[in-house]
Amino acid sequence: MSPTDRSADEMAVADFRPGEIVLEIPASKEYVSLVRSVVVAAAEIEPDMDNDRIEDLRVAVSEATTNAIEAHDLRGVRDRIRIQCNLADDEVAVVVHDQGMGFEPDDVPALPEPDSPDRLNYESGLGVHLMRMLADESEISSTEDGTDVRLVVYSAKRRRRDLGR
Repeated sequence: MSPTDRSADEMAVADFRPGEIVLEIPASKEYVSLVRSVVVAAAEIEPDMDNDRIEDLRVAVSEATTNAIEAHDLRGVRDRIRIQCNLADDEVAVVVHDQGMGFEPDDVPALPEPDSPDRLNYESGLGVHLMRMLADESEISSTEDGTDVRLVVYSAKRRRRDLGR
C-alpha cells in the first residue's frame, strides 16, 4: 500500500509522536480540571518526576489555562484553547495557546510580598508570578494572533545533573 492509499485515520496514527499530547478545549472554566488531569497523568509517566514537581506543574498549568480562558472571554473569541504537553527524558513541557489580545508580561504590576498584610487587598494577579515561581522554565510570548505560555518542569534526574551531582 502506498502512502497515498492510506485513510486519514491511518495517517493520523502514523503521524503520532510518542511523548506529545495535544488537547483542545472550549474556553470555559469547567475544562480547567480536565487540563490538570491530563497534564498530571502525562507527567506521571516520567518515572523520575517528583510528585512535588508534578504538583507545581499542575498549579502553573491551571493558572495559564485560566488566564487563556479569561483572554478569550475578554476578546469574545469562541475558538478553542490548545494545550500541548511534551514529554522528554528529563522534563515535561506544556504550552498553552490562546487567541486573546495578548499582553506584555513585564508590564504586570508587582504585588506586595506574600507575608505583607497589604497582599490581602489583591484577589487576582498572582498567575504570572506563580507560573514563574513554580516552573523551572517559563516563557510568555504574545503576538496579534494570541499568547503562548510555555512551562517546563525538570525531572529529578535533570535537577541532579544540573547541580553537578
